[in-house]
Amino acid sequence: MSGIPFATVDWSTVARTEHPGETGHATWRTQLFGDIRVRMVEYSPGYLADHWCQKGHVLLVLSGVLETELADGRVFKMGPGVSYQVADGAEAHRSRTRDGATLFIVD
Repeated sequence: MSGIPFATVDWSTVARTEHPGETGHATWRTQLFGDIRVRMVEYSPGYLADHWCQKGHVLLVLSGVLETELADGRVFKMGPGVSYQVADGAEAHRSRTRDGATLFIVD
């Protein structure tokens, strides 16, 4: 990362956008810093992504339980304090949650 001055973000003041899943929805609060996107994402109960994602991320679960499925069939169940990282185009993945989850994502 370069060219990003020090700044703080009060996420409670960032506008929300809603993104429908195959089931449920995701609510994003997004900030852009150059070509880096930083998001606070909330998944509703019963959320299932409507696509297989190829984008790289660093993702941290803040609350709830997130299941991330890889296209090869592996499933990772993650709770608060657990993170994952994956590069652009490395492994297609999609998210789901039974009871909802809040995530912090950098991509």
